[in-house]
Amino acid sequence: MRTNIELDDRLVSEALKISKLKTKKDVVNEALKSFIAALKRKQILTLREEDTWNGDLKQMRKI
Repeated sequence: MRTNIELDDRLVSEALKISKLKTKKDVVNEALKSFIAALKRKQILTLREEDTWNGDLKQMRKI
């Protein structure tokens, strides 16, 4: 997808230097991958909290 966006030059320069990626496009794509992965981890943690088991293990073992 082709798009025009204004990026913070200092952030892009730092990302290029630290990551050793070669292009701004690579930096943006890597940032998007990291952002999506972080959101997915957050979703998984939310689902884990909702799916907490509330049974009585001692009672179950008696059966």
